[in-house]
Amino acid sequence: MGRPLNALGTGFILRMSIEAEEMLQEAKENIEAAQNYKGELQQRLHGLNQAHNQVRGSASQAREVLRCHFEMLQAQVALLLSERLSALLQEVDIIEQDSVRPLDDCQRLIEQGVNTADELLREGEAAILCGIGENDEKLGSFTKKALQIQLDSLPEVPVLVDVPCLSAQLDDSLLPALRERIARHGSVASHPPVLIEELVERPGGVLVRWCKVDDDFTAQDYRLQYRRSTASQYEDAYIGKDCEFLVLHLDPNMDHLFRVCARKEGRSEWSPWSVPQAGYTTLAAHEWRPGSEGYILSSRRNIALRNDSSLSSAGVLYSNAPTYFCGQTLTFKITAAGQPDKRDSLGVCVECNSGGESLQRQRAVCISTKGAVFVNGKEMTNQLPAITVGSAVTFDMEVVSVLPVTNNNINDKGSLKLRVTIGSGSREVVFDWLLDQRVDRLFFGCSFTHPGWKVLVF
Repeated sequence: MGRPLNALGTGFILRMSIEAEEMLQEAKENIEAAQNYKGELQQRLHGLNQAHNQVRGSASQAREVLRCHFEMLQAQVALLLSERLSALLQEVDIIEQDSVRPLDDCQRLIEQGVNTADELLREGEAAILCGIGENDEKLGSFTKKALQIQLDSLPEVPVLVDVPCLSAQLDDSLLPALRERIARHGSVASHPPVLIEELVERPGGVLVRWCKVDDDFTAQDYRLQYRRSTASQYEDAYIGKDCEFLVLHLDPNMDHLFRVCARKEGRSEWSPWSVPQAGYTTLAAHEWRPGSEGYILSSRRNIALRNDSSLSSAGVLYSNAPTYFCGQTLTFKITAAGQPDKRDSLGVCVECNSGGESLQRQRAVCISTKGAVFVNGKEMTNQLPAITVGSAVTFDMEVVSVLPVTNNNINDKGSLKLRVTIGSGSREVVFDWLLDQRVDRLFFGCSFTHPGWKVLVF
C-alpha cells in the first residue's frame, strides 16, 4: 500500500525548506567571504597606494636634493675659480710693481744725467764761442764742472735676461681630473644601503635590529634615530658598529618612528636614511621598588645604588611589580662596583620575601657577584665570570612543560618547568628550573652586602 499523499507532500516541502535554508546559509557565507575579499583587496590597494606615494615622493625628493646640491657646487666652484683668478692677477700686479720700481729709478737717474750733460754742452759751446781773452774764466769753470760730473761714469742698465718676464703657467690636467671626479660624483640608489629589519617590544623600550642590503657598501658605523609619531624632530639613539640597539625610556602604547643610516668606510658623510618604521611597546618599564632601606633609586627607578655602609646587609631590593615573563631577556648592567661578597645576588624569584638577605633561597634563581649560580638556594657546579664594572648579566627563560592542576587536590596549583639561561660576559649556563606552581610573571631583585654597587635593569 503506498504512502499517503499528504505525507509525501510534507516530506517534499521539508526537503525544499532544508535546501532553501542551506542555500540561504551558503549565500550568507558567500556574502561574508565577498566582504572579506573586498576588505583584503582594499587593504592591498591601500598598501599599493602607499608604495606609489613612496616611489613618487622619494623620487621628487631625490630630484630636489640633486638640483640643490649641484647648484650649490656650481656656485661654489665659480666662486673658487673667481677667487683663484683674483689671487693670480694680484700676484702679477705685485711682481710687476716690484720689477718696474728699480727700472723707474734707473730711468730717472739716466734722464737726470742727460739733462746735466745738455746743460754742460751748452756751457762748453758758449765758452768756446767767446774770444780768447774772454773765455779763460768760462773755460776754467766748464772744465771744473766737467770733472765734477765724472763723464766717464755711466749707470748700469740691467740686461733683459735679468729682468722679470711674467708668464702664466696653467695645468691642463685640471679639467680632465675635474671631469673624471664629476663623472663619479653622486649616485642614485633604489634603496638605502641599510634597512630596519625588526622591531621587538621590550619593557619600556623597543629593540631595533637592522641589516645592510647593499653588498658593495662597506659600513664603518651605523646611526639610529627615533622620534614620537607626533613629534617633528628625530634624536640620536645610537652610533656604533652593532646592528641592533635597545631604545629605552619609551612611553608604553605610544607610536615611535625609527630610522637608520650608515657611514661608508673612509668617508665622513652619512648615507641616506632608511624608510622610517613605526614601533611601540605595550610593556611597562622595569622598575625597582622605592622605599627599600640601603638603596637609592634614580628618577626613572631603573637604577639602584647600594649606599648605606652602616648596615651589614640591606636585604633584597625587589622589582616594583612582577614584570618579567618568559620569552623576554632581562638584563642587569653594573655601572659601579663595591666589595664583592658571596651573599650578593642578582636574579628572579616567584614572590617577594620580606626580611630575606639574599635571593639564594627557594623559588629563586640568581648569580652572585663572585660568579656562583644558585637554583632554589643550591649552588651549581658551573660558574660564570665574576661581576665587575661594565658587566652585563642576562636572564632568558622559556617554558619546557606545564603540569595541569589535578582535581583531587584543591590546593594543587600545578607545576611549571622553565629552561633558564644566565649569561655573563662571553659565557652562559643553561638549566631547568622546576616550580611547584604555575606563574605568568616573575619578580626580579638584587642584594649587595657592601655599598658602592650600582645596577641598571632593563
